[in-house]
Amino acid sequence: MALSLAYTLRNIAVRRSASALTALGIAMTVAVFAGVFALDSGFRQIYKPRGDTGLAIYLRPGASSEGESVVTREQAEILSKERPEIARDAEGRPLAAAEMYLAVYMHKIDGGRTNVALRGIQPMSIDLREGVVHKVEGEWLHWGTDEVMVGQPLTRRIQNCRLGDTIAINTMSFRVVGVIESDTAEGGEIWGDVDRLMEALERPVYSRVVARVNPGVDVAAVAEELKHDERTPMQVMSEPEYLAKQTLATGDMLGTLGLILTIVMGVAAILGAMNTMLASVGARTHEIGVLLAIGYSRTSIFLSFLLEAALIGLIGGVLGLLIALPFNGLETGLANWNTFTDVSFAFRVTPTLALQSFLLAFTLGLIGGTLPALRASRLKPVEAFREL
Repeated sequence: MALSLAYTLRNIAVRRSASALTALGIAMTVAVFAGVFALDSGFRQIYKPRGDTGLAIYLRPGASSEGESVVTREQAEILSKERPEIARDAEGRPLAAAEMYLAVYMHKIDGGRTNVALRGIQPMSIDLREGVVHKVEGEWLHWGTDEVMVGQPLTRRIQNCRLGDTIAINTMSFRVVGVIESDTAEGGEIWGDVDRLMEALERPVYSRVVARVNPGVDVAAVAEELKHDERTPMQVMSEPEYLAKQTLATGDMLGTLGLILTIVMGVAAILGAMNTMLASVGARTHEIGVLLAIGYSRTSIFLSFLLEAALIGLIGGVLGLLIALPFNGLETGLANWNTFTDVSFAFRVTPTLALQSFLLAFTLGLIGGTLPALRASRLKPVEAFREL
């Protein structure tokens, strides 16, 4: 015979105080797990490859990001005008842009300072990002002027980044004329005319060249060809490949942190569940003896106690997600250790993360309930009645 689910639920209800404390311990573990990995999910999302394999990124050999890369004006000219893989528009202009990328120290609205990504762009930069970066306020910057556009999250986090404000860059002042929005990391940057920004920063070189390549071009083959080119030695990769590499340092750090916290708190939650279930077995020794005496199998007893622990774990999973859900969509910033800049993004509690949280809670309950369930199933009726 098998014990009914109603019997298990009744036991949880009867011992609701102990069950609630155990579920709360599991809930805290789930909340920390969901919170850290929601942070990781939000961070990775802004660097998630857009699937545009038609864009190629040209960097200095050995550079892991554009912040470490140097491309001279001469190299940029040669790449955009002479490389056969770079596509051209109807007027014969290369679909390529030389850009500068640098971190600038700025004051946060809520206090403190942080590095903000500053990108110098050319007119073709905007064309290459059509459909990815959108203007939501003001106007596009005018080329050759001391004007900038800022990412929408910066208007809420960084001083002097609202429409009409003035941003001091070195000894020059740039007026904010527009606000941009994007689901990518570029939505948290400051954009300005590359020549004006290079003059302000006294920086004579670009950071990268981004270009649309002709259909069917093998970017890996181009990379191999340019690796040892005498005039333009370059590291070349597709945009999805480049973006994927930008999450390695910070993404791995968040993943490791989440794993360590989950293990530490998970062990505590397991011990709490085990203690609760052992106390339940001790209080129900006579009851277990009766069940065994009237014909319930030891397997049924084992599964009943194991199910009880698993259900307590699931209750903890629900509570943990309820604690974590208010953070979903909450905007924050974090240093990207690949680019050494502050990146604006939002927590993302995804359906996959919610499912993983439930599985974690269920697993913690099962592990914590296994030993007590075994103890209950191994009781002998005679010994159980003797403990009255």
